[in-house]
Amino acid sequence: MIYKPEMAKKPEAARTRVRRTASNTTPARAGGKPRAARSVGANADSPYHHGALRDALLEAAERVLERDGLSGLTLRAVAREAGVSHAAPTHHFGDLSGLVSELAAIGFRQFQAAMAAASAPGAPPMASAKAYVAYAQAHPGMYGLMFRSERLDYSRPSLHEAAEASFAGLAGTVGARRREEIAKDALTLDQAAAIAQAWSLVHGFTMLLLDDRLSDILQRSPKGTKAEALLEAMLKATFGKQQGS
Repeated sequence: MIYKPEMAKKPEAARTRVRRTASNTTPARAGGKPRAARSVGANADSPYHHGALRDALLEAAERVLERDGLSGLTLRAVAREAGVSHAAPTHHFGDLSGLVSELAAIGFRQFQAAMAAASAPGAPPMASAKAYVAYAQAHPGMYGLMFRSERLDYSRPSLHEAAEASFAGLAGTVGARRREEIAKDALTLDQAAAIAQAWSLVHGFTMLLLDDRLSDILQRSPKGTKAEALLEAMLKATFGKQQGS
């Protein structure tokens, strides 16, 4: 601090204020410039860059969803889970519908990746159905959210594209079983019925399994019968034993 002669003429109170101001200045780092003082508002959000915070919020939302269910998934709960300010989710997603729609888009992409891996060339015909159920068992909250259309905003491009890709994968799986090409935007009635039949069977089975509504049937089945074996028997009974396992 540069000494100025006129400072000596200031009363003691003024010199005291100068000393206090100097003592509150952030010290300089060795060989560098003084550190910028952190603003009061840069609290919980500061550990994240803009894009990283958005991803962190979605990861936090998925944890809340799987732990507390859809009823517990609120903007404030997500902010607490991520350790950021309550305003952060609103800033990135607008409202709860925006947040859950972006989260559901992630679910559809994860789901489609699992289905695609199970439908690889040489895979057993029933592998995709088993992968469908396995994904739902591993991510029950996410799976339930994906089919709660009243909570989702399909005008958001990410969700629309992910859901369309998922349906295309389902149509492709049914087309492969029927040994025909299915154009997802122009179905014949027979193709539409085949897709609806396959989806209804696997989705219905999945929901009953997640709601623990199959335990009574399994207990009445031959000893040691598991849900996967029950699903396989249903698929064979519906689509024919020529599919294999």
